[in-house]
Amino acid sequence: MQNKKNQTSMSQMIQRCHKWRQKRKQLIDLARQTADEIERERLLQTAEHYGRMVNEEQSKIDTQRDPKDKISQPEETPESVETSENSDSNDDEEIGFPDFIANLK
Repeated sequence: MQNKKNQTSMSQMIQRCHKWRQKRKQLIDLARQTADEIERERLLQTAEHYGRMVNEEQSKIDTQRDPKDKISQPEETPESVETSENSDSNDDEEIGFPDFIANLK
């Protein structure tokens, strides 16, 4: 009986995660189509909130699962959502230091 109850609880948690991931994706898609910067930022912040909820719920699911039941799945991270600010900072990191700065002793 306890096992059946745990399975039901686990399936509800998985359904919540799925629903929140879909909502997050909708918000990100909507933010990409929105011209108003303030509205876009609000949508992205709300999507980030859903992402945190998913991560928390997913960690609960992972701790309750048996190790033999675990399947490696790529996680959705907020870093997968690129804004113009993120792409600018990534470009700076790839450039590196000039030789004269790197060779200082």
